[in-house]
This record gives sequence, C-alpha cells and structure tokens, in this order.
Amino acid sequence: MEYYHGTRADLKEGDLIEPGYTSNYGSRRKANHVYLSATLEAATWGAELAQGDAPGRIYIVEPTGPIADDPNLTDKKFPGNPTKSYRSREALRVVGEVKDWKGHAPEVLQAMKDHVEKLRLQGIEAVDD
Repeated sequence: MEYYHGTRADLKEGDLIEPGYTSNYGSRRKANHVYLSATLEAATWGAELAQGDAPGRIYIVEPTGPIADDPNLTDKKFPGNPTKSYRSREALRVVGEVKDWKGHAPEVLQAMKDHVEKLRLQGIEAVDD
C-alpha cells in the first residue's frame, strides 16, 4: 500500500518526517505523532491546511514503525477508517513526491478553513495528539 503525507515543508527523498515538531494545526503544540494517509484526498487536505506560505506538497512516505488509525478522523468523526488516515510515533521516510496533485476548489477550501477556525474559536482542538 502506498502512503502519503501532505505538508508545506520542502523535503527530499530519504528525509525523515518525525514527531516532536510543532504541529501544523490547532494550537500548534509539539506533535507526538506523524500523520499519513493511503488516499491522495486526505493528503491534499493536509497540504492545503498546513500552516505557512510555502506551496503545499504531497510526499509518498513509508512508515519506519507501527501505524494506527488516526482517531481525529476515524471513530470520532467517521465510523471505521474510510479516509484511510493513520498516525505513528515513529518517523516517516520520504520516498517520492506527488507532483501532479490537484487542490480543492477555492470555495471548498475556504469552507474547510472557516470550519477549522470555528472549532478553534470554540476551543476545540483540531488534532487530538
């Protein structure tokens, strides 16, 4: 199975994406996990919603340790794991980059950003890490 990670970080093949860095989401606290998906759609949201001004990027990654369902998108919001979203306490190794991905329509992206902001204002953390 191929896995993806959406971000704004400029990485190259062989780089490791590790926990312990500031999260791209919520209150931007130190992340205890790294996140990955088996769908390009979920990785696209990651690239588009990540903090910063750099262009969004989607990397093909391989986990270096065990992965588990991401509770931010599974049991809390969707029964099972239809988004095929996962997290790990171990690093992800970059093995390639998806260059031809398509972002969401501007109005769809803005609606999602508005939703995330509404949750933030309500004190709801977007990422349960």
